[in-house]
Amino acid sequence: MCSASTSTSETLVTGSRKEDGKSREVVSKKEDEFGDLKSWMHKNGLPPCKVFLKERHSHDSEHRSIHYVAASEDLQAGDVAFSVPNPLVVTLERVLGNETIAELLTTNKLSELACLALYLMYEKKQGKKSFWYPYIRELDRQRGRGQLAVESPLLWSENELNYLTGSPTKAEVFERAEGIRREYTELDTVWFMAGSLFQQYPFDIPTEAFPFEIFKQAFVAVQSCVVHLQKVSLARRFALVPLGPPLLAYRSNCKAMLTAVDGAVELVVDRPYKTGEPIVVWCGPQPNSKLLINYGFVDEDNSYDRMVVEAALNTEDPQYQDKRMVAQRNGKLSVQAFQVYVGKEREAVIDMLPYLRLGYVSDPSEMQSVISSQGPICPVSPCMERAVLDQLAAYFETRLAGYPTTLSEDESLLANCNLDPKKRVATQLVKLEKRILSACLQAAVDLIHQLPDHTVSPCPAPYAPILE
Repeated sequence: MCSASTSTSETLVTGSRKEDGKSREVVSKKEDEFGDLKSWMHKNGLPPCKVFLKERHSHDSEHRSIHYVAASEDLQAGDVAFSVPNPLVVTLERVLGNETIAELLTTNKLSELACLALYLMYEKKQGKKSFWYPYIRELDRQRGRGQLAVESPLLWSENELNYLTGSPTKAEVFERAEGIRREYTELDTVWFMAGSLFQQYPFDIPTEAFPFEIFKQAFVAVQSCVVHLQKVSLARRFALVPLGPPLLAYRSNCKAMLTAVDGAVELVVDRPYKTGEPIVVWCGPQPNSKLLINYGFVDEDNSYDRMVVEAALNTEDPQYQDKRMVAQRNGKLSVQAFQVYVGKEREAVIDMLPYLRLGYVSDPSEMQSVISSQGPICPVSPCMERAVLDQLAAYFETRLAGYPTTLSEDESLLANCNLDPKKRVATQLVKLEKRILSACLQAAVDLIHQLPDHTVSPCPAPYAPILE
C-alpha cells in the first residue's frame, strides 16, 4: 500500500513526491510485464464482464493519470456489469484466516480499515511475490484519489486545511486523524494476537516496520476504496474489491451498489450506459462533510447533505432536572443534536422551537404546568417566542460570520478554472454549508415577521439553552 524502507515501493499511495519521466517509464515497463489490473483478474478467475479500464489525466500534471471503470458495451438498468469472485476480494476473513479472530480484533482493538491497511502494507513489502501485487500497484497509481477527486483532507497540509476555516468539518478532520493515531498505537498488540499474520510475514512488528505517516497514508487509501457489504458476516462486511472504488465513481443520486452474492461480489447497474461512459455507484446516505473526509469529493446534488445544530439545557438552571425529564419524555436529550437537511431547513428550525422554549421557562408554576401537560407544550407569549427566535437568528448569523468568505466570494473562486483542486473542493463544501445556514437564518427571520407587530423580546432568559 505505502512505501516503506524496501526496494519494492513504486510510489507513495498519497503524498507530495513528484514523479519524473524516468520513474513513469519504469512503472510502464512493469505494467507491460504484469498486464493491467483487469487482465490479472481474468487470469485469476474473473468471468467475462461488460466493463473495461479507461484513463483520465490527473488534475496535477506532476502525477500520473488515473484509471476508471467504463462500460465496454451499451448497458441497460438491471444489467450485471461485472462479478468479482471471492478469491479476488480482500476481507478480514481472508486476511486473518479465521472469522472468530477477525471479529474479536475489530470488536476490541482495531477498525476493519486499520486491519486491512496493515495487511496490504505487509503485502506490499512482498513486492512482486505478493498475489495482490497488480491490485496494490493500481491503488498506488490512484494515490487515494477517486475518479474526479483529490486526496482526503486527512492528508492535507496545515495551510490547506485552512481552506475549511469556519466549517465543522475541520474539527472532524483533526478528530479522525487522532483516531487513526490511536489505532496505530494498537497495531503491535493486534500483530501478536493474530498469529496467522505474525507467522505469514517474518518482518519487524508494525510500528517498527512502518512510521505513523506511512500507516496514515495507507489507512486513508483503504478508506477511499473499501466497500461495505450487506447481509454478510462481520468478518466480510468491509471489502476491497478490484474494479470497485476508487475505479468506480461515487454519486449520491445513484442506487447501484456492490452486492455480495454466492461466491462473488457483483454490480448491477441502475441506469443505462453508452459504451465508454464511466460507471457510478451509490456512496450511501452521507453528508458532504463525510464524502470529503472519506473520498476527497463533494456532491453538489447530494440530497443527504446535512449539518448539525447542538442545543443543550443549561445545567445551572434550578429547574434543570425537571426540564431534562420533560425533554426525555418528548424524545429529546439534555444535549440534543438537531439534524438540518438541505432543502428542509425550515422544518428543522420549527423542530428546534419546542426544545428552546422549554429552556426559556423560568416561573416554577409555569414549569409545573409543563410537567403536567401531555405533550411538548410550553406557555408561549409573543415576547418569549421573539426571544427564542432572536437567539436562533443570532446563532446562525454567528456561524456564518465564522467563515472568512461570503457566498458570492465562493462563487467567484469556483468560477476560476485554474483554482487549486483542494481549494476548489473545500470551497464547494463551505459554500453548501453556508447555503444551509443561510436558509435556517431566513426561516428564523420569516417566523419573526409572523409575530404580532411591535413584538419585542424581553431580556434574555438567565438560563436560556446553549446553542453550539
